[in-house]
Amino acid sequence: QVQLVESGGGLVQAGGSLRLSCAASGLTFRRYATSWFRQAPGKEREFVAGISWSGGSLYGDSVKGRFTISREYAKNMMYLQMNSLKPEDTAVYYCAADQRDSGTPTAGREYDYWGQGTQVTVSS
Repeated sequence: QVQLVESGGGLVQAGGSLRLSCAASGLTFRRYATSWFRQAPGKEREFVAGISWSGGSLYGDSVKGRFTISREYAKNMMYLQMNSLKPEDTAVYYCAADQRDSGTPTAGREYDYWGQGTQVTVSS
């Protein structure tokens, strides 16, 4: 049974930092593209960052230069380091996994597995 569990969300002031974690079980990260998405109230789900099975990373325009995605294969963990946070980064953040040979899809419908989400709130 595949399970993705996010952690690390919370309340932070604008300009601050948070590090999100995604723990995966029931799958081997090396065979999957894994990504972070977010969804704010009243808005559509948004691609934040993704990393392919080969390690190539991709970022949404709104987070480039501020967020960094990484994976720790030995522990089957994925991380999202978020710096210079802005109020508009407030959302529920989800990790997702998609089994594929190459690339990192940015459309949520491509992903097979999802976590339950973790809330990030950035105050102004």
